[in-house]
Amino acid sequence: MTQLKELPLTTLQFYATAPYPCSYLPGKIARSQVATPSHLIHAGLYGDLVNAGFRRSGLYTYRPYCDECRACIATRIPVAKFQANRSQRRCLKRNQGLDIRVLNLGYQDEHYELYQQYQSARHADGEMNRDDQDQYMQFLLQSRVNSRIVEFRDGQYDSHPGKLRMISMIDILDNGISSVYTFFDTSNPSASYGTYSILWQIRQALELQLPYLYLGYYIQDSEKMSYKAKFQPIEGLIDDHWQPILAR
Repeated sequence: MTQLKELPLTTLQFYATAPYPCSYLPGKIARSQVATPSHLIHAGLYGDLVNAGFRRSGLYTYRPYCDECRACIATRIPVAKFQANRSQRRCLKRNQGLDIRVLNLGYQDEHYELYQQYQSARHADGEMNRDDQDQYMQFLLQSRVNSRIVEFRDGQYDSHPGKLRMISMIDILDNGISSVYTFFDTSNPSASYGTYSILWQIRQALELQLPYLYLGYYIQDSEKMSYKAKFQPIEGLIDDHWQPILAR
């Protein structure tokens, strides 16, 4: 059980935002619950909040708080129990030649250019497609917790870095890895870069001896958010209890 009253959150305040159009379910109205002040949300406290269904966008820590909808379900993978299916094993094999580097947070033009390309290809009708450099930095490069950039590139050629294929932003918590955001080269859909990123994060959690990979919100009726159920076993925070989400 992960109710707020059980957490050491006495120094925080929580407020609900004004209603706004839902980004995932057409015709729905959403609200968020926000934890403040942000400067008090250190790594340990943030881990407790993640386990209670919160996420972060830059320094903004929130969770869905909608009046009439409970479609958004926080998820986590118990990594020691994960078993890759046939498609996921093929994805691992297909991308085994990628060079991977884990970096501290920092701005790079190459990363921002890939981000813009990804947003134009995948979210052309959304607000994020218009993110300028400052908005990108506020979204992904501001953090008060243990955050990292993970670069995925083609293999090196004559000691030169290969082409940048994907960036994953992750938070390393006391009880797991929280997958913040991933963007990638969309020109080769068969590469399944997004799937490979999750598989790599599962392996990384195992190597760090962390029990969970937190994957953000699952929404059964949203094509953009329902893919998480393919990573079995996966758990959802439903009625304040973590319980299995079955593949559709």
